[in-house]
Amino acid sequence: MSSIRKLVIPVAGLGTRFLPATKASPKEMLPVVDKPIIQYVVEDAVKSGITDIIMVTGPSKRAVEDHFSPHYELVSLLKKQGKNEVAEEVKKIADMANFIFIRQKGPYGNGTPVLCAKDIIGNEPFAVMWGDEFFYTPKKPQLKQLIDVYEKYGDPVCTTYKVDDEGTSRYGIIDGIEVEPHVYQVKDMVEKPGPKKAPSRLATLGGYVLTPDIFDALENTKIGKGGELWLVDAVFKVLKKRPLYARLIEGTYYDTGSKLGYLQANVDFALRDKKLGPEFKKYLKSVI
Repeated sequence: MSSIRKLVIPVAGLGTRFLPATKASPKEMLPVVDKPIIQYVVEDAVKSGITDIIMVTGPSKRAVEDHFSPHYELVSLLKKQGKNEVAEEVKKIADMANFIFIRQKGPYGNGTPVLCAKDIIGNEPFAVMWGDEFFYTPKKPQLKQLIDVYEKYGDPVCTTYKVDDEGTSRYGIIDGIEVEPHVYQVKDMVEKPGPKKAPSRLATLGGYVLTPDIFDALENTKIGKGGELWLVDAVFKVLKKRPLYARLIEGTYYDTGSKLGYLQANVDFALRDKKLGPEFKKYLKSVI
């Protein structure tokens, strides 16, 4: 069985929830304390064993490409100024993985960027994560939790996370059977059913480990809601032919594509920071 080496991150979205801040700057590059959102996603993937990261971009996303590309002049300047620690931080960003950037071709929707990566992925399993959400997982990275399930069962795996009643109106909800602690075999997924119709409180978010048959499914999936090609519609097609598992992630989820989730992430990560934390905590107490 192939190990998971490749990750697709769609980053072609327009970031409309953060306008006007994202009019010219990618939402994925908004900082959480001192690192852009997407860097947290990449670091999780690298810790999980990913070596090749395919970012499917669109107009106004050059900043993402520049961030993960070498910047020898800046590193050299920082070293000359005696800022060796910062220089090393900047250098290691581009060294974390092999970064491949391709432009999205086709209709909007989160299925299109996955299909755009078909020729690079080839005939091997791969991961998909989103560039505007991530988990804080002190013990085991989110993606590694998914990969472990894939390596045991050999079938596609999606991320799931427990939500409250409000969350059932914001996310797709899983109907599944628990086959071992934190692992479910998915029978069905219901899109934003609301608390009364939701089969569980397990939301689908955070990404997938997928097998190459997803590409045939995507190519035969009709354009869906909003005139967009949706990955979940193709996952449903695959689900009819083989099992799909869900891993309940052990960690804290941050939807940094929303304003509230973004603010929550900044507060939490600032409080966790050894240098910033104590002073920031004093400040919060003074204003609350």
